Amino acid sequence: MKYMVTGATGHLGTLVMKELLNRVDPKEVAVSVRTVEKAKAYSEKGVDVRKGDFEKVELMIDTFKGVERLLIISTDGDNATRIRQHTNAIEAAKKAGVQFIVYTSLANAEQSNLFLAEVHQKSEAAIKNSGITYTILRNNWYLENEVSSVQGVLSGAPWVTSAKDGKVGWALREDYALAAATVLVEEEKHDNKIYELSGDLHTQEEIANEVGKILGKDIEVLQVDDKTYEEIMRKAGVPESFMPMLLEIQKGIRHNELEVVNSDFEKIIGRKPIPLKDAVNQLVKMAKK
Repeated sequence: MKYMVTGATGHLGTLVMKELLNRVDPKEVAVSVRTVEKAKAYSEKGVDVRKGDFEKVELMIDTFKGVERLLIISTDGDNATRIRQHTNAIEAAKKAGVQFIVYTSLANAEQSNLFLAEVHQKSEAAIKNSGITYTILRNNWYLENEVSSVQGVLSGAPWVTSAKDGKVGWALREDYALAAATVLVEEEKHDNKIYELSGDLHTQEEIANEVGKILGKDIEVLQVDDKTYEEIMRKAGVPESFMPMLLEIQKGIRHNELEVVNSDFEKIIGRKPIPLKDAVNQLVKMAKK
C-alpha cells in the first residue's frame, strides 16, 4: 500500500504525518510538497518525498503515480485559486490511478453560507464526479486560530470580537489530524462517507473565560461591530490583506455558520475531541511561545 499526504509540511499536514508514521512503515508513505528541501526530515525517515504543485496537472500526475490512498489537504489562497488547485489535483489523481481520496472540507459545507464554502462545495463535487472512492472530512474551526486573541490578552488587551454569541465547534488540529490519518489507513471502513467533525459548541466569550481561568485573571471581552473590529485589528498590526477574511469569519460565526452539532469524531477516533479546558491550556502555551 502506498499512502500520500499533500501539504505535509503545513500545520495540519505535519500533525497528520506524525500520526501516520506511528501506524505504517515510512517506506509506504509519500508526501507532496512544493519545496522539497523543507521535507528533509521526512526523507531521512525513509518517506518518499515528491515535488508537487497543484497549478500543474501534468506534474501532479507524476507526483501521484503509484499512490493508492491520498489525503488532499485543502490549500490556501483566494477562492478561485483554491477551486482551480483542488480541481487540478483531483483530475491528476484520477489520471494517475489513485484509488481513494480523503479531503479536508468545511463544516456543513453543502448548506454553509460562510465565504469559504464555495471552495469546498465545488471540491467535494469534483471528487464525487471523479468516480474515485472518497471520504470527506468536514472540519469545523481550528482552536489554534484563536492564538492571536490569546496573545493580545497576554499583552494586556481585551478579547475583541464582533461574533456576538455565535457558537463554534472548535477542536485542536491534532484531533483533526488524528481523524485524517485514521481514515487514510482504515481501508473500506470509511468508503464514500462524509463526516462532520465538530467539538462541543462554545462562544468566543466562553473561550476567553477559560483562558482567564488558566491565567488566573478576569478577561475583558469587548463585543464590537464589524467596523470597530476592523479598526482595532488594523491598529494591532493585522495586514490589510487579511482583513476581509477576518471580518468574514466574525460574520460567519455571528450568523451561526459553524454551529454544527455532531459526534462524528467519535465514529472515527473513538472519543470526543480534547476537552475545552485541556485544549485551551494548550492554546495558552502556544501563545506564550
